[in-house]
Amino acid sequence: MSGRTTPSGLVAELSAWASGLRPFDIPPRVVRLAQSQILSQLAAIRAGWAHPRGQDLVRAFGAPLQDDPARSACVLAGLGSWLNLDDTAYAGHLSNATVAVPVAYAHALGLTGRELVTAVVAANECAARITAASTLGPFRGQSAVQTALVGAVSGRLGCQRAPAEQWTNALGLALAMPPWTTFHGFLGSDARILSVLLPVRTSMDACDAAAAGLRGAADILEHPDGFLARFADVPLPEVVTRGLGELWHTDTLSFKMRPAGPGIDAAVDCAVELHALHREVLLDHLDDIDEIVVAASAYTLYVGRRAEQYVTGPDTPASTLPLSIRYALATALLHGDLTLADYAEPVVRDPRRWALAQRVRLIHDSAMTRELLTGEAPFGDAIADAGAAGAAWAERFFGDLVHDVAGRSADPARNYENATKRTPAKVTVRLRDGRTFTRERVIPVGAAGPETRTRHSELVRSKFISAGGDRQVADAWDGLFDAAAKELADLLETALRNPTE
Repeated sequence: MSGRTTPSGLVAELSAWASGLRPFDIPPRVVRLAQSQILSQLAAIRAGWAHPRGQDLVRAFGAPLQDDPARSACVLAGLGSWLNLDDTAYAGHLSNATVAVPVAYAHALGLTGRELVTAVVAANECAARITAASTLGPFRGQSAVQTALVGAVSGRLGCQRAPAEQWTNALGLALAMPPWTTFHGFLGSDARILSVLLPVRTSMDACDAAAAGLRGAADILEHPDGFLARFADVPLPEVVTRGLGELWHTDTLSFKMRPAGPGIDAAVDCAVELHALHREVLLDHLDDIDEIVVAASAYTLYVGRRAEQYVTGPDTPASTLPLSIRYALATALLHGDLTLADYAEPVVRDPRRWALAQRVRLIHDSAMTRELLTGEAPFGDAIADAGAAGAAWAERFFGDLVHDVAGRSADPARNYENATKRTPAKVTVRLRDGRTFTRERVIPVGAAGPETRTRHSELVRSKFISAGGDRQVADAWDGLFDAAAKELADLLETALRNPTE
């Protein structure tokens, strides 16, 4: 690399910071969140692996931990993503890449706990910032594959302690020809199982190419013919490097407690509570339920409209069914929970679920949409940053559901320590005899907010054990940051034992 000029651009500035991040640069609260994030994603990986479609993926690409860490990273990313048990932040579905790839390389390289946590945090910060810069665009959630591209490069190079120029080149190469999601394939087939595996594979190749000396464009993000020009309707390049080392996007983590699509969680939480409170009445009068009304924000209705086009009953692709609010809600009301088994044979053919799902009706609540936009995640912060252009984007994106958007105001002195993810819902069950039962939530269980900041370790421990994870691993997890290399290897190998054996 000698004789070359120092690259300049947003990717170069971000790379210089991330490559220099050290364990004790990270605030303790962020360390604790990252520890929970890793255990939570290991639970998601176990859940994805236990499902028949996950077993198909392993037959195609090999076991989660294998000799080639790049291939291992791809398998871990694929298994953890497709059942919507992966964790999110402002902005993006981070953990599929920012946890999966560092886990593969930490295991292969014999890293310590603090080296793994540091790599995860560096990857979170890089992926979240670039996703935030492109949030006001055509893709969100898992369809926004830039999150996986950036998270995978950053997660691997953080484990390898690669120099800043190698980060810049690898990110520039990975973002040069990013995939463009086609929603028919994403929602109408099993292709969604590969939606994270494929961009992670691209990023692994970009890392190899950069290590061999190939150069990427350091200004790939902000150039007029660059990434943001194509992947953002309202680009926000300034957020990529804002507050590095002070403003931690990891603070905005939301932990997914049940396998359900974006915007659905609060409604499912309400259904679980209704089952617990009124189980006997609901089950004894199942045929007397007239309708189940879900009042929610424009975001939940948008997701529902998009997904339901591809929900065709019991033969709906397993990767698409978690996006159906009607099926998820009916299942939670009937059984008091929503688990991996609810997306597999034989229960997916339960006629009672589908009959009840037909009685679910979604209505828009404008106050809930305003509530949605007051939270940082999933895109309230981006709309606030963009000002009038952000409000106009929201009106275009949501169509006739939103007019005169009034969200939060941008705060230049912002701090994500108190970030929230507000995706509210109110579920009302109406019986034909006139009785009604109602529950309402603003912040879903596990989503960013005061309760989650207090309880995230407890919540993800329960999630991991529910996914068949080893209790001794869960008990030892609070000490992950201080784990020696051998201890970390043992924890990962035990956590990732085949759940079908």
